Amino acid sequence: MEQIQHTYVEVSGLKLHVAELGTGPKVVLFLHGFPEIWYSWRHQMVAAAAAGYRAIAFDFRGYGLSQQPPEPEKASFDDLVVDVIGVMDGLGISKAFLVGKDFGAGPVFHVAVLHPERVSGVITLGIPCILPGFSVIPMHLLPKGFYVLRWQEPGRAEADFGRFDVKTVIRNIYMLFCRSELQVASDDQEIMDLADPSAPLPPWFTEEDLKVYSSLYENSGFRTALQVPYRTSGVNFVITDPKITAPGMLIMGEKDYVLKFPGMEEYIRSEKVKEFMPNLEIIFHEEGNHFVQEQLPEEVNQLLITFLNKHSTW
Repeated sequence: MEQIQHTYVEVSGLKLHVAELGTGPKVVLFLHGFPEIWYSWRHQMVAAAAAGYRAIAFDFRGYGLSQQPPEPEKASFDDLVVDVIGVMDGLGISKAFLVGKDFGAGPVFHVAVLHPERVSGVITLGIPCILPGFSVIPMHLLPKGFYVLRWQEPGRAEADFGRFDVKTVIRNIYMLFCRSELQVASDDQEIMDLADPSAPLPPWFTEEDLKVYSSLYENSGFRTALQVPYRTSGVNFVITDPKITAPGMLIMGEKDYVLKFPGMEEYIRSEKVKEFMPNLEIIFHEEGNHFVQEQLPEEVNQLLITFLNKHSTW
């Protein structure tokens, strides 16, 4: 970990924090979700670099050590695509494998459709390919207390989070989201009320890990993080029949709560997702939860390196 180099790349006038390990022409770019950050990929960066790849993870604008956009409430998924291409351009990278987790899967898919010449392959964890304009998940079937619907309301999550320090908020979200059920609050509850403060951290998420996450979110706060992904619209495509032809892999934990989204498990297991990604390999891990790359790093690293080596052209 101490060998990871930290730099900044300017994209659209904002300085984005970049973590990097390894050298060479074979590049893997890791994109985080929420409440994650570049650090979420620490295990995979070490493994990829050891296998001969240049491993890069960065904080999206408004996250961690990256600068805030001037108007966070106007941030959108389009900005994430700009961030990915901007970081690649700033580091002199013409083509890379893209690896995304949670909402970080979104820009992976968007870049693969809009800039296919920049993508060697696509790996996502916890989220299958869902492209703008295609209704896969009937969100209206979710209960009104579901965390996504709650956090879409301006000010609601801010008030909920504001009752606690940043460390407690991160701890609560990790503890809640590693469960296999959906996080749904009753009418007299907020999402933070669902967490059990006496429950111990899982063995794969240490107090030191929590300290790192807390320090990064203490720096950035949650203002942009609540806008993107929860309160923004998707990327607008001008492509009428978007498809991702690059080789792809989806890693899903059997205990990931995302499988409980209405229609999600059928969409994946029926392989309907391959209508958009015909060259997709789907891997289910029996014990995996929503944070599978941190929970089971050795298993995920093996899948990652096998995929990279299979599809590297160098």
